[in-house]
Amino acid sequence: MKEKNLSLHKATRAIHAGGLKKPVFGEVSVPIFQTSTFSFPNADAGAARFSGAEDGYIYTRMGNPTTGALEECIAALENGYAGMGAASGMAAATTVFLAFLQQGAHIVSTASVYGPTRMVLEKEFSRYGVKSTFVDTSDLRNIEQALQLPDTRMIYIETPANPTISITDIRGAAEIARRHDLLLVVDNTFASPYLQRPFEFGADVVIHSLTKFLNGHSDVVGGMIIAKNEKLYRQIKPVLNLFGGTMDPHQAWLVLRGIRTLPLRVERAQENAGKLAQFLLQHPRVTWVSYPGLPEHPQHQIAKKQMDGFGAMISFGVKNGLEGGKIVMNNVQLFTLAVSLGGVESLIEHPASMTHASVPKKEREESGIGDELVRVAVGCEDFEDLRDDIDQALNQIP
Repeated sequence: MKEKNLSLHKATRAIHAGGLKKPVFGEVSVPIFQTSTFSFPNADAGAARFSGAEDGYIYTRMGNPTTGALEECIAALENGYAGMGAASGMAAATTVFLAFLQQGAHIVSTASVYGPTRMVLEKEFSRYGVKSTFVDTSDLRNIEQALQLPDTRMIYIETPANPTISITDIRGAAEIARRHDLLLVVDNTFASPYLQRPFEFGADVVIHSLTKFLNGHSDVVGGMIIAKNEKLYRQIKPVLNLFGGTMDPHQAWLVLRGIRTLPLRVERAQENAGKLAQFLLQHPRVTWVSYPGLPEHPQHQIAKKQMDGFGAMISFGVKNGLEGGKIVMNNVQLFTLAVSLGGVESLIEHPASMTHASVPKKEREESGIGDELVRVAVGCEDFEDLRDDIDQALNQIP
């Protein structure tokens, strides 16, 4: 991370962090270095790069100037040591698991974590002897009780969680991790570093699905891993390179372009979400609303302490359960019925039948994901249009 970025405010960092160490032609936008391999000036230089004695690029799977600019940018936004671009959010998560969880290891994770993250632990890593326990990490006592020492090696939290929008106390989870010499990994996708920076509260590794708020335009799939220090970076980076889940330079360029407007997008979407949550709270066909900005949210005070704002994700329950949810989703006209989040457009989805359908029903419900739960990712449209659309859709419920 360039020293000049350390003193800049977060909105300024989003615009200026991450670039080439030396511009090629004085370009303002980072170029796309669309090349698979890089030439060496001589044989000795090639050998020095492979040995690590000399900096320089070798092969795009191992490193690329465009990808490097994005990695530097996000590391600066997170106040981390270094970033590692991945092909997707799942590539980022699985790389971290591969780097630190050996046979016989145990991990404690947020129960209402992103569905595929839970599935890869339960169905794939379990085949290699990795054990997983999923608990409501918003209650730190659950983390303590779930530890299986000395086998537990990692605490993995997602906050705000997907799709319950529950909040985990990052500092509290970090204290548990330090006390037992464990690694704390935080999925910061829902907040983005504009609203929350887990390293400031004791996290060791932070991951993102860049597909969401950081890119912000629903046109790229990507992931990022950020390490707190050089030691962790050197443990993760070779695994990412060897397994091949690395980022393409054009993918990196698109995300870097998206980050330049991150402050504007998040502020607008967050403002809309706050107003919409208040509206939903009063709607006769809504049974409950989960949004950290509401004083009624059980972790409202924790969110105030560790976040700079409450984000743009809302979950709510509707009358008539699954059928009521289907009616809402089939009748919205402005909200788009689609999974994902963080784009400029507002999306709506049903986690129990979509993003978390792979999680068994009993486990879903234990995680707070009932059939009546509808999740909305609020975008940057005019609030009045969003309100009117969700209102007319909700009013279709008998």
